[in-house]
Amino acid sequence: MKPFDVLVEHGANPNPIAAKVSKVDGVTGAAVPAGWHSGSDSIVEAFPDTDGAAPGIQSIVDRVNQSLQGTSGTLGGVAATDRDFVHAIYGNFPYVLAFVLLLTLILLARAFRSIVLPIKAAILNLVSLGAAFGIVVFIFQEGHGSSLWNITATQSITAWIPLMIFAFLFGLSMDYEVFMLTRMREAYDETGSTNQAIELGLARTGKLVTSAALILMFAFLVLSSSPGFEIKEFAIGLAAGIIFDATVIRALLVPSLMRLLGRANWWMPSWTRSALFLPSQEEERERAPAEVATENA
Repeated sequence: MKPFDVLVEHGANPNPIAAKVSKVDGVTGAAVPAGWHSGSDSIVEAFPDTDGAAPGIQSIVDRVNQSLQGTSGTLGGVAATDRDFVHAIYGNFPYVLAFVLLLTLILLARAFRSIVLPIKAAILNLVSLGAAFGIVVFIFQEGHGSSLWNITATQSITAWIPLMIFAFLFGLSMDYEVFMLTRMREAYDETGSTNQAIELGLARTGKLVTSAALILMFAFLVLSSSPGFEIKEFAIGLAAGIIFDATVIRALLVPSLMRLLGRANWWMPSWTRSALFLPSQEEERERAPAEVATENA
């Protein structure tokens, strides 16, 4: 039960407002509870004909708001507040996502001196996020295996869970990606071979990445044993996303795609180098022997 609470202010009569709201399509009825007033303010209680968290509640909220225009009533209550909360979180989320991806591409392009590797990293991170979201929906919303955590299917996901999973998992996934690709870039600069760079990069970082992922996974699994169902969703989403990212993404897809792309992994047009204040390829070739000689000396 998530009724609408209409606040009637400035000493206005709540009964006409209740009658007006009760005629709104999607509202079963409205009433003015006796004694629900404070000074000149009072409350009108209205009951929608659908669940307060169901997708169809937004249209009812909009119609009630329209019916209250020109009156002293203001719509409130859990259902209306939840919808405002969702809009506040996800209204600007596409812009936030675009900003994060753009900043990630710029920083990784400068770090790896490549255009292909940052794009691949961003796409695979989104795949990892999609897998984590799917696992949360599969377990908690649809209820497959949710009995392991002593809850039944929730039929929905708490509004803030996807955003928090995105914030944590995108950073952790990119951390693993940077760790691996940095070693591969160093190996490629040393050998000039993409295949050897992949082999050396995996050999030097594979065990560390997997071990770190396992530690985090078990930590979040322990967190999922807490009594709050929202914490269970959050912890399982992160645990599943982290282990999926460390095994399927980093251990399989990253080296496979790099092997298929070959030398294209390191492609970077000259104008991009200038925009990112990177030396040209000729300057890098001239600088490499000098650096080696300095190290040997």
